[in-house]
Amino acid sequence: MIWIAAVNALTLPAQAQNLFEQLVMPGLLVEGHAKLEKECGNCHEPFSRKSQTRLCLDCHKETAKDRQTGKRFHGRQPDAAKQQCTHCHTDHKGRDADIVQLDRETLNHAFTNFELRDAHKPVPCAGCHASTIKFRETPGRCFDCHKAKDPHKGRLGENCDTCHDEAGWRRVKAFDHTTTRFPLQGAHRAVACSGCHVGERYKGVGTQCADCHRIQDVHTGRYGAKCESCHDENKWSTVHFNHDKATKYPLRGAHARVKCDACHTGDLYHDKLATNCVSCHRKDDRHKGNLGSRCEQCHVETSWRRITSFDHDVTRFPLIGRHAVAPCEGCHRSMLFKGTPLTCNACHRDSHHEGRLGPNCALCHNPNSWTRWRFDHDTMTRYPLTGAHRNLTCEACHVAKNVVKIALPTDCIACHRKDDAHHGSFGPACERCHSTASFKPTGRRP
Repeated sequence: MIWIAAVNALTLPAQAQNLFEQLVMPGLLVEGHAKLEKECGNCHEPFSRKSQTRLCLDCHKETAKDRQTGKRFHGRQPDAAKQQCTHCHTDHKGRDADIVQLDRETLNHAFTNFELRDAHKPVPCAGCHASTIKFRETPGRCFDCHKAKDPHKGRLGENCDTCHDEAGWRRVKAFDHTTTRFPLQGAHRAVACSGCHVGERYKGVGTQCADCHRIQDVHTGRYGAKCESCHDENKWSTVHFNHDKATKYPLRGAHARVKCDACHTGDLYHDKLATNCVSCHRKDDRHKGNLGSRCEQCHVETSWRRITSFDHDVTRFPLIGRHAVAPCEGCHRSMLFKGTPLTCNACHRDSHHEGRLGPNCALCHNPNSWTRWRFDHDTMTRYPLTGAHRNLTCEACHVAKNVVKIALPTDCIACHRKDDAHHGSFGPACERCHSTASFKPTGRRP
C-alpha cells in the first residue's frame, strides 16, 4: 500500500498536467499529426517556446538536414537556420487544416533546387509535380519528365542538358563534339546533326569519310576509303595529295595538270601503274612502236609535241648544214622514222636537172646550201672541160632525163654531129682540125 501511494503521488501530477494541457488545447491537430495529439510533449515543452522548432526538426529530419546544408526550399530561405517553424506553420487548426500554407501563385521557385527558367516558367505545377509524390522528391532531371518525348529513345543517355536547354526543346546548343572520337573541323562544323546521325542514330556511327560520303565518291570506290589522303575537311573539291613526295613518280610539266582519273582508271590499291611513257600513251604513239618505248629520248613532259634535241648523229644520217634546222617531219613524213631513205632525191625532187645528172646529188651539192655546188669536172671525170666547154651548162651535154648511170661518149662528134659542116667526110676526129677554144677551123689539115 505504501508503494501504491508513492506511485500515485508521482503520477497524479503528470496526469493532472496532461489533462490540463488537453483542456487548454486550442484545437485539433491536422490529420498528419493526429497520432501525437494525446501527448503534447511530442511537440511542446512547458513554458519554452524556443524549444518548439527543435522538437519539430527532431521529427522532420529531412527538413532539418535541408536547413543545415542550405538546400531545397527550407534551406534556401533567408536566415533559414534561424527561422522558427511556427512562422509559417501552425497546428491545432483541425483535421482538414492546411498548415503547409503553400501559395502556388507566389512561390519563388528559385528557393528550390530547380529554378524555373524560360519555357519552364508557364508550365503548371501539375505538369511536373505528381499528386502522389512529395514536392521534395520530385525528380529534377530533364529525362525524368521528358522521357516519353525523347526522339533519341534513350540512345544518347539521360543527360539531355548536354545538347538542349530550357529555352526550347528543339533548340540544340553547341554540343562539344571534341568529347567524342570525331572532333568537328572545317566544313563539318556547319553540318546539322541529322546530316550524319540519320534516324537519330548516334552510337556506332562510322568515322571514316566514306561512311557518309560514299554516295558522293566520284571515284566509285577505286581509290579506297582513305579520302583524307587527298581531301580535307575544309573543302571536298580541294585536292592536296603531293604526288611528288608520296609516290615514286613526280608529276612534272603537263602531267601536273592531268586529272587523277586520266591515269588511274582502275583500283588504286590493286592496279599498279607502269611509269614508262608508252604504258599511257600507246594510242598516241604516231610511230606505231617502231621507235621502241623510250619516248623520253625525243619527247618531254612539258608537251607531247615538243621534241628534245635528239642526237641524230648516232644514226646513219648525221644532220649537218641546213639539215640541222629542218623539222623532223620535213624528212619523216610518215612518223615511222625507220626505213626513211637516205638519198637526196628522196626528199629533194630534182626539178632543175630533171634527173639528167643521176640520183647522187651530193656529187655537186652539199647540205650548207642547195644553190652552192662544188663538182670539179676536171678531176672527178675522165673528161676535163677546156675552152668553150667551161661555159656550157650541165644540161647542154647531159640531155637524157632520169638516168641512173651516166656514161656519155667523149668524142666530139657525139655532141657536134649536127654542127659538122663536112657531114662526116673527115671522120669523127674533129680535134685534128678544131679545138675546144672555138669550133672554127684552126688552119690545120687532116
